[in-house]
This record gives sequence, structure tokens and C-alpha cells, in this order.
Amino acid sequence: MVATLEQVFRDKRGRVLAALIGFLGDFDLAEEALQEAFAIAAARWPTDGVPTNPGGWLLTTARNRAVDRIRRDRTLAAKTRLLQASEAMEDRVDVTTFPDERLELIFTCCHPALATEAQVALTLRTLGGLTTDEIARAFLVPEPTMAQRLVRAKRKIKAAGIPFRVPPDHLLPDRLNAVLAVVYLIFNEGYGTGGPLATEAIQLGRALAELMPDEPEVFGLLALMLLLDARRAARFRDGDLVLLADQDHSLLDAAEVAEGRAALDRALARRGRGPYIVQAAIASLHADEPRDWPQIAALYGELARLTDSPVVELNRAVAVAEADGPQAGLDIVEGLGLEDYRYFHSTRGELLCRLGRTDEGRDAYLQALALVHDQAERRLLERRLAALGPASSELGMASRELGPASRELGPASRELGPA
Repeated sequence: MVATLEQVFRDKRGRVLAALIGFLGDFDLAEEALQEAFAIAAARWPTDGVPTNPGGWLLTTARNRAVDRIRRDRTLAAKTRLLQASEAMEDRVDVTTFPDERLELIFTCCHPALATEAQVALTLRTLGGLTTDEIARAFLVPEPTMAQRLVRAKRKIKAAGIPFRVPPDHLLPDRLNAVLAVVYLIFNEGYGTGGPLATEAIQLGRALAELMPDEPEVFGLLALMLLLDARRAARFRDGDLVLLADQDHSLLDAAEVAEGRAALDRALARRGRGPYIVQAAIASLHADEPRDWPQIAALYGELARLTDSPVVELNRAVAVAEADGPQAGLDIVEGLGLEDYRYFHSTRGELLCRLGRTDEGRDAYLQALALVHDQAERRLLERRLAALGPASSELGMASRELGPASRELGPASRELGPA
């Protein structure tokens, strides 16, 4: 039963919370009510059984708890009017076609009145379900700093009366870049662990494509997520990460590859040349066997021109090393200055080892290991260190995948998520 409740939490949390925030207009009250609903579920479901519609049950229970709290606080009595909803609201939880309350939440969080960092952090907290500590690590800031940032963002939404809805068509482009970044970062969090957030983000990407069918970058992002997610079965073996060079190409999801390439074709047909489209083109090349490394390196060069991101340059260095040899890649890496970025050190370590500079390579791997938080990545680095020889046939962590190798939200890569 515990496993069932955890699965419901993962699957339904984002949609139920989005619906609650829409009804209540209050982030904190919605989160507290949902936590109470899950606590009640943990107490009742083992005896009563799991409801037929667990998401609807949670939404109704959380709504009722919120109503009770508001009624106890007379200063919030006016909000009661916002909570008058029919019992049919339970059925809305499992609707899978647009409109989607989660998109309304994203557009609310990505209002231009909020700073970009606050937009991304607030969405990851509410829709992605990340803890404040996890978001703080992603942004490379102390947890108290991130906590204050989230508090200020919620207060600003309330004080400014920012509406919980998808804005009118003429305002959509103003928020598009932030919304795309947030969806990609949600995908990134799931992609790094093989978790359900990747599937959630792809669903949001499809909803965005329905909402904005003429925006090429929307289809570029959807294509990128699909092409990366197609590797899901190949990326992990017995819970451990598998380097790109070792992945079984036959395990790629052919249907997702085809859907991703179709979305990429739609983006290109709309004359799109933005960063998500370029990344999708790189991901499409990674789905080929053998890979065209010179072309991948050239596309990373175009992406670097568009983004001016040192993380993109790190990925370009990996492709250049495959195409022109490890020294050519190392020449690029050495000038990047990403000292707080674990994939910088692991990539540098692998290139040094391939050049026969084993002691320097070992030191670089140890620096990467000191910065890692994910246990699957830790095990991979430990295996690399244990097996370290004077030369290696593989590249390090930055080359294990396109892009999501850079899945923090560091200042250089946050706009694009995985570079």
C-alpha cells in the first residue's frame, strides 16, 4: 500500500496541486491542503482500499480541508466564494487533453512580473515537486536564499493579483521562453533519474504544441524531449547509468524516435532555427548508428553561437574529441572555467586519461566525485576510478548523453536546461 500511495503521489501530485492552486489562488494553502490529503490517504487507504479515482479523491479531500481551514479563519472568509465547485470537479483530474491545469500553473509562475530565477524555481517547487534544498543545489545557491526567493515569488503573485490562467493569445509569446525552459527543466529532473517527471514534461510539451501550433521552438522542445526519452531503456542497467558509447542501440524506443523526428520536421518547416531545434537535431543524430560526430560538433558550434554558454562548449568539446581526437577536445575544455561543475571535471579527467596523463585524470575524476549528489552518478564515477588505466575508449560524464549531462540549473545553462 505504501508503494501504491507513493505512485499516486508521483503520478497525480502535479495535476492535483495545479487544480487546487487554481481554485484557491494561494500556493501555500494548496500545498498544505494536499499534504493533509495525502496524510489522510495514508491512514485510510490501507483499510478502505484505493479509490477508483485516486486523483479525484485527493482533490476533493484537499479542497474540503482547505475549506475547513478558511472557515476557521474569518479574515479569509471572502475566499470561500472561490471554492464553490461542483462534485464534477473530481472528473477533471484525469482529463488528458488540453486544457491542462498544469499549463495554467506554469503560465502563472512564468508571469513577466517575476524574475526568471523565481519563475523557474517556483514551478519546479510546485509542479515538479522538488524540495527547496534540491532547487537550491540546482541553482548553486544556499537553501535559505532559495527559500526566501520562493516566498517572495508567492507573495508577489498574491499581491499583484496575477491570474491563474493561460494568458490571451497575444500575450503568449511574451512568456514562451520561460515556459519552455521550465518544461525542459522538469523533463531534465526526471531524465536524470529515469523518474516520472520526464513523462510529465512530455505531456506538457504536447499540450503546449496544441496550444501554440505555429511556434517552431515549441515543436523543437517536444522533439528534443522525445528523442532523449527514447533512450530511457538504454541509459540504465540494473539501476546504474550506462555511458553513451556502451548503450544498446536496439533498446531505443523506435516510436518515440519517429515522433520526435516528426516534431523536428514540423519545427524546421516553420523556419525555426532556435536553440531547442538545434538541440533536437543533435539528439536526432545521436539516435543514428554510427554517429556523425563532425556534424554533431558543427551543430554544437551553432548552439554555442546562439547561447554563449560554456556548458554548450563543454558538450561541443566532447563531440570534437570524438571527431578530431582527445587533445582537440581538451583544448576547448581547459578554457571553460567551470570549476564548480562536476561534468567539467569528469570530462576533463577522461580526456586526460585518453592522452595518457593518468594521474591528472584521476585527480580530475576525484574533483568530479566531490561535487556529485546523485547516487547513480557517484557509482559510475567510482567505477571509472577503479578501472582507470593509461588510456580509455570512452568519454566521461559529459558525453554519457546529449544535454541532460548538464542538468543542474547553473547560471550558464539554466535557460536551456540540458545543453
